[in-house]
Amino acid sequence: MTKASRVSLMGVLLIGVLCLPPSVSAQQRSPIIDQLAKTYGLDSWDQVEAIRFTFHAEPPGLARSWVWEPKADRISYNGPDKDGKPVQITYSRSQLASQSAFVKEMVDPAFNNDQYALLLPLHFAWDNGLTVQDEGMHKGRLVKGSARKIVVKYPSDSGGYTPGDTWELFLGNDGRLRELVLRHGGSIKPTLTYATWADHKTVGPLLISLDKRGTADGQKIHVFFTDVAVKLAGTSTWIEAK
Repeated sequence: MTKASRVSLMGVLLIGVLCLPPSVSAQQRSPIIDQLAKTYGLDSWDQVEAIRFTFHAEPPGLARSWVWEPKADRISYNGPDKDGKPVQITYSRSQLASQSAFVKEMVDPAFNNDQYALLLPLHFAWDNGLTVQDEGMHKGRLVKGSARKIVVKYPSDSGGYTPGDTWELFLGNDGRLRELVLRHGGSIKPTLTYATWADHKTVGPLLISLDKRGTADGQKIHVFFTDVAVKLAGTSTWIEAK
């Protein structure tokens, strides 16, 4: 399967190694995962020429801006360098080996994390080899009321950085993700708990949650996105979140 990982960088819990879409057919996906991903715009992803966003994490008050052009395999980064000074970089992931150590060790892992947090429901559809259990209605840990609990587990022999990662997803009656828990490597103690998967906005054909609050490794964390927009194939206009 494609890799899934959690990498610590700049004091922020980072999740995900980029899973290039699409790698799994609809026939291979679990029906509930297929439904979840379609709620967030899976069927329209091929229309996306570019997506831009700024990732924020508090603490430590981090902001990183990105433009991802998936069809062109091009990423543009605007954020701090290793010394905290502003820098702008554009690179191709297919030529990552030829990039500087800063791009390979800092920028690209940061991009993997930030876009994974932005597009998480789509990644569950793009990744291979997942085990999915629909456990029916449960009380959410932090969000009020009941929600449909889905457990997604990566195979222990998947390779990558965190084989066996287990995600507990809590879905509302509208099919949207409301809350999640990550158990790194299948651990009993949660590694990541977002109390909310909130502030849903439409961004062109996509549905994206712009605000997540909870705990990461026992510390409170607030992850949110600004300046989110997409550019569709055949157009030059950015469609902003609304």
